Amino acid sequence: MEITAIIPARYGSTRFEGKPLADLLNKPVIQHVYERCSGSPMLNRVIVATDDERIYNAVKAFHGEVVMTSPAHETGTDRLAEVAASLKSDIIVNVQGDEPLVQPAMINEAVKPMTEDRSIVMGTLKSSIKNIRDLDNPSVVKVVTDKNDYALYFSRFPIPFIRDKKHDTAGTNHFKHIGLYVYDREFLLKISRMEPTPLEIAEKLEQLRALENGYKIKVVYTEFESLGVDTPEDLVKARQIMMEAET
Repeated sequence: MEITAIIPARYGSTRFEGKPLADLLNKPVIQHVYERCSGSPMLNRVIVATDDERIYNAVKAFHGEVVMTSPAHETGTDRLAEVAASLKSDIIVNVQGDEPLVQPAMINEAVKPMTEDRSIVMGTLKSSIKNIRDLDNPSVVKVVTDKNDYALYFSRFPIPFIRDKKHDTAGTNHFKHIGLYVYDREFLLKISRMEPTPLEIAEKLEQLRALENGYKIKVVYTEFESLGVDTPEDLVKARQIMMEAET
């Protein structure tokens, strides 16, 4: 079984332009992501997918594998699918290019169920919400799952709604979604050709396309935390976390 991680990376961002190339402890953010993915023993290959020559050249400079993709893609999934279409891999792992703190173990956790049960077509991760402020933060996506750990819904809204407030304890009933995805390759190609769905458009969450079309998403609980670098302030936080980990 061949498993490939694809890291979509684009230069343009309304909140932090050029973030994949932002300096983080003397390396660009994208290099940290690439190196952490390369640390997973379950991956046979790691590829950066970009439409920007600056990112392409930066990855080449640290001897990573990178491919140029169409600049017309509207989503990271579309960019992922373009690369996956040319591969013979059985499983595709989508790791965001702005997640320099992703752990190899997180990749292993997300991939393992699909290697054990090939009826699973898509998987992802969740972790406990420990900060109560994250519940009302629309940038922190929440997820609820069934008793078999398949997603019921993803939302930027705090779900589930706790009617009895004495049970409203962050980390007990609320989980945040970690945007690392695992796909059966054929399913990835299929879903990328589907039209965006109403809930997907409303929430601006691509994974809802799978649920709205009747497919299941396996959601694995992880103890690990990650941090997406969406703003310059996030970059400062990531730097502090990494420096503390080194001491």
